[in-house]
Amino acid sequence: MFDSLTSRLGDSLRNIRGQGRISEDNIKDTLRDVRMALLEADVALPVVRQFINEVKEKAQGEAVMKSLSPGQAFVKIVNDELVHIMGDACEGLNLSAAPPAVILMAGLQGAGKTTTVGKLSRWLKENQNKKVLVVSADIYRPAAIKQLETLAGEIGVDFFPSTEKQDPVDIAQGAIDHAKKNFHDVVLVDTAGRLHIDEDMMAEISRLQSTIKPVETLFVVDSMTGQDAANTAKAFNDALELTGVVLTKTDGDARGGAALSVRQITGKPIKFMGVGEKTDALQPFHPDRVASRILGMGDVLSLVEEAQAKLDVGEAEKLAKKMKKGKGFDLEDFLVQIQQMNKLGGIAGLMDKLPGMGGLPANMKDKVNDKQINQVEAIVLSMTREERRRPELIKGSRKRRIATGSGVQIQDVNRLLKQFTQMQKMMKKMNKMGGMGKMMKQLKGGGGMPGMPF
Repeated sequence: MFDSLTSRLGDSLRNIRGQGRISEDNIKDTLRDVRMALLEADVALPVVRQFINEVKEKAQGEAVMKSLSPGQAFVKIVNDELVHIMGDACEGLNLSAAPPAVILMAGLQGAGKTTTVGKLSRWLKENQNKKVLVVSADIYRPAAIKQLETLAGEIGVDFFPSTEKQDPVDIAQGAIDHAKKNFHDVVLVDTAGRLHIDEDMMAEISRLQSTIKPVETLFVVDSMTGQDAANTAKAFNDALELTGVVLTKTDGDARGGAALSVRQITGKPIKFMGVGEKTDALQPFHPDRVASRILGMGDVLSLVEEAQAKLDVGEAEKLAKKMKKGKGFDLEDFLVQIQQMNKLGGIAGLMDKLPGMGGLPANMKDKVNDKQINQVEAIVLSMTREERRRPELIKGSRKRRIATGSGVQIQDVNRLLKQFTQMQKMMKKMNKMGGMGKMMKQLKGGGGMPGMPF
């Protein structure tokens, strides 16, 4: 997420980080680089100007000039200003209305609006313990209603049926009435999108908003459209009175222009961001955490929250007990570890949130990617249970069968087995030393750790 912006800002700030003193000259040079990085990230020009002016004014203050580490103080100012332009704090949904709380979803066609309705309904169900009803008032796009019905079925939330022949206002009102009778907490109303902003669309959705009076009107926008996302959001806000924005496809957005422009241009908070295609790939938007990612400092808090929500603690305890009893780490255990990591978004998701990973060169990131991990998983899944438990059984004909079954070469199977043997030795050594804590102390003292098999 925002890789190119992270790289450019990292280069801009690297030199000044180690400065023993800050002068007008080195501030000027660094700010010029930061300005170019933001413009290349497609941040709106008025936002860039305001950002640079604020940072410059604060950086030339007496407290920074006399700081024991002025370079670090300057980086903190940049971080704080990034947080500020993105909204200072995470703003949640207003669900305090008498049930059902109605949320109206608006946006252009292709922004991922219907998918976001599904993701948000899942988030409300799993994180807020809400009984959710979803309804499609999109009577124009073929299969829009069916798409939402399918999503609702996958997620396990209630769906209110509608047809292309009905009026959108009638559809929404019918859903709200149904929700009242069936004690739903939240109604999510999906609306029609267009390829561009037009008067008919705005008139229809304005009529819908004024009739059903939603507690939240969220604008769903593709973050990869950069500052155009902010400008489109402003146009919708002028007609609709938005309460917030949802940025989609942030996992594929290398620039970050939308995230840095939307709040300043619209005055409306970014409330959520889509971070993948799966229905659980929606996160509340925390400006401080996003700023930390942009500056290459990771997002450990989000990683911990995801781990608590998604990882199977029972599996971890089972492995710990097995190791304690002296039973070896086998490929069955390794398969479980890969599957657990995939729940956290794979290696790409982890690297995005770990401190320092944002600054890694692209060629290093390419060496460790989800494609390789998926290949490793395919190789292990092509083995029998007995082979996973006793890798020493895997010889010539078995290797050929496994390679064919997983679509790889025999040398790929050999490489995995060799690297897995290294892992086994590491796990055995760690167990003898008394667990991870003692092993980490030894590593800090200069010991080495074998590489992971990907």
